[in-house]
Amino acid sequence: MRNLKQFRCFRAGGGLLEKDAAKKKKRLPLIWLGTNTCDGDSISFLNSLDPNFMEIITELFDFRYMHFVMAAQGDMSTRVLDNTLANDMGNFILVVEGTVPTRNNGLYCVIGARGGKPLTALQAVQELGAAARYVVAAGTCAAFGGPYAAYPNPSESKSVPKVLDRPVINVPGCPVHPAWIAGTLVHLAWYGEPELDDFRRPLIFFGETIHNMCQRRHYFDSGIFASRPGEPWCTYMIGCKGPVTFADCPNRQWNSDHVSWPVKAGTPCIGCVNPGFPDQDMPFFKHLPDVYLPGINVNANRIGAIAAAVTTLGIGGHFTAGVLKGRMAKKIKKALYPSGTGLMFLETTPAAELFSRLRKTFAQKIKE
Repeated sequence: MRNLKQFRCFRAGGGLLEKDAAKKKKRLPLIWLGTNTCDGDSISFLNSLDPNFMEIITELFDFRYMHFVMAAQGDMSTRVLDNTLANDMGNFILVVEGTVPTRNNGLYCVIGARGGKPLTALQAVQELGAAARYVVAAGTCAAFGGPYAAYPNPSESKSVPKVLDRPVINVPGCPVHPAWIAGTLVHLAWYGEPELDDFRRPLIFFGETIHNMCQRRHYFDSGIFASRPGEPWCTYMIGCKGPVTFADCPNRQWNSDHVSWPVKAGTPCIGCVNPGFPDQDMPFFKHLPDVYLPGINVNANRIGAIAAAVTTLGIGGHFTAGVLKGRMAKKIKKALYPSGTGLMFLETTPAAELFSRLRKTFAQKIKE
């Protein structure tokens, strides 16, 4: 279901189809909170094309609260939140955009007034998050912390999952792609929770690496690399994080009707959907490091999704034993071939050969 048209609300002959009309009557209430945010995710969401914003708020959801477009303020606006808590417990979707400051009990981000007192983002997210049927973190800041929780983080901001004691569906991006967030919401309303990866991102959008789908992949395979932004060749040597970034940007693209995306525009992917963005993805214009293993030298393309796991764990006794006993084998295979994608990413990479060489190397080390 890569195309959002597979679950959008269509119009037929000037009227809604019967099944769509039935679903319209059962619209889920939806609340969109803006916390510590630049509002880029709201702007992106407003540019949703398929379905468009008007269809979303009039036909698909009972859209009750969105700080970016509503006219109400003060108690008038927060009363909507209170009424939803009182009357729709467990029957609404909460979308949070931005990080949640925790310093000084959350006073670094006040989203409104309630009863003459400041209502902090921390209070609102925790109260509504505990009562919602689903909680969706829209954008990298909400999902993983992102720029607003980057070093030195003076407001002690945290991601939404870190302030809630419940599962959160993460739809990252800086900003989130309109189709990623709209598609996730429609899937929740019509089919329930989508299949998620280990970072609780929908596999429909984050199931394969950018590197594997990139239109410039053939330049990588041919060893033709750009030396600066703007050149038409592979941007790996000038910092592209595509080999370790899972998103469908090359296929879906941006600017409404699939016009462009960063690499097509001549700049490297900076991995904005990754959990460590931006701190762990910087410097943006330095290529991914080669990974050196005993008797093996592979670059980030070969190691792909397991690079972080290998470098974090180190080549120690526990790691060696894990590989030989099969525990690490399962982890590596899961990383190389995530469930539910329908395709093996890095398909031109000799992953099986690499893993075989790893096992032989470690076995030899133990004999020595």
